[in-house]
Amino acid sequence: MKKENEKLDGLFEKFNQQWDIEEIRENHKQRFLNKLNGTKSIRTYLLPLTIAASIVLFLGLSLFYNNDDKKNELQFASRETKQTDSIFTIIINRELEKLKDKRSPENKKIITDALIQMKVLDQDYEKIIKELETNGENKQIIYAMLNNLQTRISFLQTVLKHIEKNEQSLQFPNETTL
Repeated sequence: MKKENEKLDGLFEKFNQQWDIEEIRENHKQRFLNKLNGTKSIRTYLLPLTIAASIVLFLGLSLFYNNDDKKNELQFASRETKQTDSIFTIIINRELEKLKDKRSPENKKIITDALIQMKVLDQDYEKIIKELETNGENKQIIYAMLNNLQTRISFLQTVLKHIEKNEQSLQFPNETTL
């Protein structure tokens, strides 16, 4: 036991000149407490701001993608066109819900970009519906409508696959993906 203590004492003596032995200033504790109390007040201001920002973001997204069923009713179209539209709309809404369920900080940019692209495709679809309303049903307009609906579905499925690949690469960062 004595040998170990001597070794330890020898180690302390070897590094004796390298120890930080500077005394702290008089008001060190008070300044530290003041800084500590100051950060709490900033946090109390940030919490309501983050809640308000989240609410504004949620309202903005809900207004951005307000799917009025009245707009999507095809009162002037044939029964087959209405059925086709409703089937595709259900599939699109289901895929959109899947996309929104995947929302996370890692996927935020991808989902935001996808929702912007979906807005563009929705605007194109509205133009097609207006064209259908003014000119009636013809093969070109029906084809454009179906093409738009299919494009939206395949786009959402592609985005979901991309998100799943990203999630897998985050789970297994050392694995290589093809």
